[in-house]
Amino acid sequence: MSFLRTVLNHSVIIHPPGFYVIGFETFTFISVYFIFLAFVYVVTVLFNSLVIYVIAVNHCLHTPKFVAVVNLAVIDLFLNTCTIPSMIKAFLMKDNFIPFNLCLLQMFVYYTFATLESYALAILAFDRLIAICFPLRQNSINTLRSMSCIVSLTWSSALAIIAFATSIMTRLSFCNSVRVYSYFCDYAPVFRLSCNDNSMQWWVASLLTFIILVGPFTFILLSYISILVTVFRMKSLDSRVKALATCVEHLILVAIFYFPTTIIFAIGFYLRLIDPDQRVLSLSLASCIPPCINPIVYSLKTKELKIRALALIRQNTTGTDQGKRKPWKVFKRKVTIRL
Repeated sequence: MSFLRTVLNHSVIIHPPGFYVIGFETFTFISVYFIFLAFVYVVTVLFNSLVIYVIAVNHCLHTPKFVAVVNLAVIDLFLNTCTIPSMIKAFLMKDNFIPFNLCLLQMFVYYTFATLESYALAILAFDRLIAICFPLRQNSINTLRSMSCIVSLTWSSALAIIAFATSIMTRLSFCNSVRVYSYFCDYAPVFRLSCNDNSMQWWVASLLTFIILVGPFTFILLSYISILVTVFRMKSLDSRVKALATCVEHLILVAIFYFPTTIIFAIGFYLRLIDPDQRVLSLSLASCIPPCINPIVYSLKTKELKIRALALIRQNTTGTDQGKRKPWKVFKRKVTIRL
């Protein structure tokens, strides 16, 4: 394999033509796992597309709350699209080579949308916080314009941070192994293959842990502490139950996304106490399952969205049935006229 050499700060930087992603080579029933992932991807695309479409075509749903919901649906769609198809191609078709620049692009896209996923859950927590703790000022604080600005700010921040983190990977030399033990071009497994100083990349990876996981999760935790304080100050038991009921689905999403990812990442990256095979399998599940479950657990459970989605499905079903019956009615009329 030929290596590409460039000069950076008077030192030779060696970039390989690409990497071999070898994360699932030792698994026995890997074909069954990829059939499951294909199912997960189909569900992700169908339900998130349904959420996006229903919100887009119903102007009454163009509110701050549903801007946050459609933001999550778009992120979920892209997050699974950047990993699952490439995983299936690499390991089922035995084509696990990925060019160097494409590896960096996949790394950039994955971590951008993983960051945005975490931020999107924090935005939903902000929406619940304003709705429950400041109900009288909700329409003045959480406006369509302010929510759009918050969403735009998170996208800009995620793109800038991950662009920097990915760009510094070009400062590394890869002289020996080009075998990445993960399910995609993962940040830590790639920089650990370098043969020059990668301390800067290690510190950036540690910083990303706080930016992607710790920061948003801390905000969500503080939001729910404020929500609980407000709820327990309510005099009516019905009001308490209704307020808490609106938070249950969001708390499920938070638990599904943060707990497995944080535990696996902390044990794997800092302590290295987890088996490499188990790390790859667990992380792939932890990153692929939430985008599939989010629209089912949260979006389609939301009362307004559920009503609109069911109305759309019934409308399409009725239209199809009428289309099927219409030719028979016409034929019947023609026969009656002839008689």
